Amino acid sequence: MKAQFPEEQGAGGQFTRQEDEFREWVSSVGSSAWPAQADRYHLYVSLACPWACRTVILRHLKGLEDVIGMTVVDPVRDDRGWAFRDGPGFSKDPINNFAFLSEAYLATKPGFKGRYTVPVLWDKETRRIVNNSEDDICRMFNNAFNGLGRHDVDLFPADLEDEHSKLNEFLYENINNGVYRAGFATRQDEYEGACKRLFAALDTLEIRLASRRYLFGDRVVEADWRVFCTLVRFDAVYHGHFKCNIRRIVDYPALQGYLQDLCQQPGIAATVNMDHIKRHYYVTHEDINPTRIVPVGPELHLDQPHGREGLSH
Repeated sequence: MKAQFPEEQGAGGQFTRQEDEFREWVSSVGSSAWPAQADRYHLYVSLACPWACRTVILRHLKGLEDVIGMTVVDPVRDDRGWAFRDGPGFSKDPINNFAFLSEAYLATKPGFKGRYTVPVLWDKETRRIVNNSEDDICRMFNNAFNGLGRHDVDLFPADLEDEHSKLNEFLYENINNGVYRAGFATRQDEYEGACKRLFAALDTLEIRLASRRYLFGDRVVEADWRVFCTLVRFDAVYHGHFKCNIRRIVDYPALQGYLQDLCQQPGIAATVNMDHIKRHYYVTHEDINPTRIVPVGPELHLDQPHGREGLSH
């Protein structure tokens, strides 16, 4: 069977995600090579991509919309990679007039051979990519740009640092990347193993969230948005397209209410573009969905009452 990303497919049929290439760090310290400055950096994202959407959410929550510009790519990606085009919810590149995101990668590292991924944090002054790791970008938005945005919002609280980091590892390995390990597997045993680990992790979260409103009680941290970006795509894409179909999120009372609760936080629903999400996965992954037919459902009802206000600890 042909792999979706052959360079990231192991001999045993397992999907192994490539490492992020660019890991420079923006700092609020004046001596930094990458100082935190308003209108210096630009964020390239896809609203279809859960990794990129986490940076979109952090940018919004930290009040950085007027500090860091953002351009959304066409959700339908082909063998040339992500493209800048005018369309509903996406646009041409106003910063560099790039036609494809690959141009940003090659401008930063001529001869780059990896996959061109989103998000990308671009420095307009040096005209290069600073960072393409969503984990790093989220931390920079929270910390380095704190003085330029909402300093009253802290998504990485110091008193939770160790437990937060440990939970994020669990979420990444079993849920965020777990859906891709199942969906991109090219052997039955690899698919089944990834799928079972995914649902065991979801079962664990269901128990945790049955007695507390958010992952750490009554305050929302970055880990909540990490899991949100996977959950909001689950029933529409991962359940059918990636064959993660033991259960749906709507079959989990706590997880479904938690998903609705987060989606109803101010400004968050605007970061969820289900048209982009479904068209990207069902049209782009033609090895998985050769007809490229995009399903009309399911109805998600994310605006319905969630009933979680009474939960705290």
